[in-house]
Amino acid sequence: MRSAGHAARAGAVAALTALTLLVASPTASALYRDDGDDPGTGLSVAETLGLYVVTPLVLFLVIAGLVVVADRSSRKSGQVAGRQEPNRG
Repeated sequence: MRSAGHAARAGAVAALTALTLLVASPTASALYRDDGDDPGTGLSVAETLGLYVVTPLVLFLVIAGLVVVADRSSRKSGQVAGRQEPNRG
């Protein structure tokens, strides 16, 4: 019961924060063009998917791959990630 109250409170805070940001956003309430505004051509569907879906996924996979490679190389040398072995000499 107690965790349900925490979840409800967290949901309410998140919803209120999102609503505040949406209302305060100047682009959400922009109904007319500003002077000197010269927008470029729109993105195609493929360009949009590449920019907002494929690129972040590729970056995530590259970073995750680097972490895995670094972890495997440190384990081969006898070190545990995040811990330093004591000096026995």
